[in-house]
Amino acid sequence: MAQLLDDAGVAARILGHIEAGTTDESDEVWREPVANYRSAARLAREIEVLRRFPVPFCPSAALPEPGSYVARQAAGRPLLVVRGLDGVVRAFHNVCRHRGMELATGAGCAKAFVCRYHGWTYGADGTLRHVPHEHGFPGLERATRGLVPLHAREHGGVVFVSQADEPPDAARIDALPELVGEEQRLFASRELLVPANWKIFLEGFLEGYHIKSAHPETFFPFGFDNLNLVEPFGPNSRVTFPFQRIRALAAQPPEQRRVAGALTYVTSLFPNAVLVVLSHHSILVVLEPLSVSETRAHTYALSNRPAAEPGSAEAAARDAEFVNGTGGAEDYAIACAIQRGIDSPANDVFSFGRFEGALAHFHRALDAALAEAAG
Repeated sequence: MAQLLDDAGVAARILGHIEAGTTDESDEVWREPVANYRSAARLAREIEVLRRFPVPFCPSAALPEPGSYVARQAAGRPLLVVRGLDGVVRAFHNVCRHRGMELATGAGCAKAFVCRYHGWTYGADGTLRHVPHEHGFPGLERATRGLVPLHAREHGGVVFVSQADEPPDAARIDALPELVGEEQRLFASRELLVPANWKIFLEGFLEGYHIKSAHPETFFPFGFDNLNLVEPFGPNSRVTFPFQRIRALAAQPPEQRRVAGALTYVTSLFPNAVLVVLSHHSILVVLEPLSVSETRAHTYALSNRPAAEPGSAEAAARDAEFVNGTGGAEDYAIACAIQRGIDSPANDVFSFGRFEGALAHFHRALDAALAEAAG
């Protein structure tokens, strides 16, 4: 499991940076070729990585009871993830075995999935249960015509799915910390079409060098100018964005310091997801590239406190409204503006400085995964 700093360690490092006027710095400047954001051939290889890796699909809280399902596109293919009647989460290609029709859309709860085209019916475990006028298909063996399964696993409150033929390396998931607590409940989900390359949008989550200039009246008044902790682990990383209120922890004994509510954690879950833990709610964002210049962002919002706790739902909703309507909208606009200039001859490379170490770590991991996929 990832050895990330605990509350005392995070607080000590942030308070040290505040006193010294410093921030975490990487050892190098990373230079990413701009061609890697333009190339359709490169994107096709990246999508293969998204299919091979165990990728976050949704939080476990999106599947709260037997029969709960989420159906959407992932790495260009329609997938269906469902909690079986036995409580086990399974993933399938969301494709009828008769004529290829998508079986389910969106999210809901069902004990069976009926194809809208000809009525072939599948159980929540993927087995083919019913074929209308089955005598018209002599020799049909139901046992071999169930939904085609994929590799699915729950870990730390998140459902991971791999589309690879072979099961993914379990260590890649086991190395992750606990992500979403059992008490957290899903209160909203949405899809956002972003007219930008998926990596451009992802990069906006992973550095605080831009906070003062990009968010002068939204995030910056509560935070700091260019002060972050960056903790890589495996191909992933956790970036800490402290709030001004964390200064109060300096008066507390180190072992009593608790950082919840005094910072935001952004965990990059390689390759295409981020988990953002804010004061009153958390969001899991999964990015699905549609083309070199278009991305669909799937966002799942969860309350940080138990639903039964008075005021928790209202606090989470206010938190989400502030983030989505202010700083989040600014980040969206910036990603779109970068995409509009991506074909300009002005830049051959993007230079990620020593304050942007999580970006370098991500691109280094992506390069390694592309090389691994190429054999």
